[in-house]
Amino acid sequence: MTPHRIVIVGNGMAGARLVEGLLARAQAERPLEIVVFGDEPGGCYNRILLSGLLAGTYRAADIVTNPVEWYAANHVRLHAGRRVTRIDLDTRQVCADGLAEPFDSLVLATGSSASVPPLDGLRDGRGALKAGAFVFRTMDDCEGMLAMARHARTAAVVGGGLLGLEAARGLRHQGLDVQVVHLSAHVMDAQLDPPGSETLARQLAGMGLTMLTSRSTVAVLGHDRVDGLRFSDGSEIACDLLVIATGIRPNVELAERAGLDVKRGIVVGDDLACAGASDVYAIGECAEHRGHLYGLVAPVWEQADVLAARLTGTAPDATYVGSRLATRLKVAGLDVAVMGDKVCEGSDEVISYAEPSRGIYTRLIVRDNRLVGAILIGSGAIVPTLTQHFLEEAPLTSRRSDLLFPPTTDAPLRAVEQIPDAARICDCNAVSKGQIVQAVLQGARSLQRVRDVTRAATGCGSCRPEVQRIVDHACRQVDAHDVRAVEDIKVEAHDGDCARPAARIAGQHANA
Repeated sequence: MTPHRIVIVGNGMAGARLVEGLLARAQAERPLEIVVFGDEPGGCYNRILLSGLLAGTYRAADIVTNPVEWYAANHVRLHAGRRVTRIDLDTRQVCADGLAEPFDSLVLATGSSASVPPLDGLRDGRGALKAGAFVFRTMDDCEGMLAMARHARTAAVVGGGLLGLEAARGLRHQGLDVQVVHLSAHVMDAQLDPPGSETLARQLAGMGLTMLTSRSTVAVLGHDRVDGLRFSDGSEIACDLLVIATGIRPNVELAERAGLDVKRGIVVGDDLACAGASDVYAIGECAEHRGHLYGLVAPVWEQADVLAARLTGTAPDATYVGSRLATRLKVAGLDVAVMGDKVCEGSDEVISYAEPSRGIYTRLIVRDNRLVGAILIGSGAIVPTLTQHFLEEAPLTSRRSDLLFPPTTDAPLRAVEQIPDAARICDCNAVSKGQIVQAVLQGARSLQRVRDVTRAATGCGSCRPEVQRIVDHACRQVDAHDVRAVEDIKVEAHDGDCARPAARIAGQHANA
């Protein structure tokens, strides 16, 4: 039988996840030929962990998920460092630098690029960023900043969102004095309310970061290289290194030139197909679904898993209907969780608690006795249970204080026992506590083995401490031959492929 030829444009986290899903679901009666184009040289790496690379927590090799050798071992043709220039839907070919690859199915996973404001003096005579100026998007960007940081003393980061704060923290770890410049009055204003932002800013200041809020940057100073910034009020600051972190924009140019429907992103339906084009799909940050663009890894991977099921025929009617977002982040090393609504309606109940000096801020929005929104800073112990309430739209306890202060959470071991088995621990891969425990009972006796089996903690990594606690606890139960505890475990049924053993995909590994 002639293999079905799938060409994937993009080898970032969406494209790589799709390849893994295709390989894991491949059926002998429906052979596949997979071709991947990637703009960057080398294989796939975890872009979320670039902040750890900048901070020195990881080495470059640590964040590589699928090296070049992995593709060859799995009979996937990878064109690394080859930028696609044209898609011909009539001849059904993808063209790049004199190379043309035919396709039966085409998947656009082109991701996003850094959005760079038109600041005076930012670019040199060739149109490139002036020496000393960077965006924070790729491994090359990160390595360029690290090289510059060895000789710099001061840095400025324009943009106080998640990416900007991560860049600032990383440069601070490199010994630089760092100032964060943000247009709004509050950092991370897209995710946090003002009190939450102020709590976070206080913790960041304690790390040695300087926050310059309500500042509009108009110009980059310096002739041959960056040496400062000028603001709209005429004030200036000096800096040796500049990072622009003012958002991202979907890469849709290829799709536009091919005549596909593009609004903010490439428009797709619940089948993730592009309208009017046979067997052409889009997933990830470049895809616009029901008017939404997703920049978080969890929905991106959900899309990849749905499309893999459709293209392999294992679930040909699988659909993606959108994502209910409960996001757990590490912001400059601080535990932050955000879910649902940020603004309450007139009849909503608001439950809040704050200890700014300890970096603790909790705000819950309850509507019709359901949790519809939450901001949690420094409250990691209650995040799994609250996430479960939010995702399942479960009725809440009448004792609202128990939501913020669960009984007997003072002992770490007891806290693990109180987490329901169905509670989602890894948001990126939708892995529950029960699935982690089940993996341990089936022989995965280390964090690495649990990661391999469930994929927990292989996304943003913010859940890693929680996963480690659950693994350690489950191992102690097994070692103690606690039969009753084992029998009481109720493993959540999971219809997706997140729990599929990654080891079944030849050569796949997850880096610590």
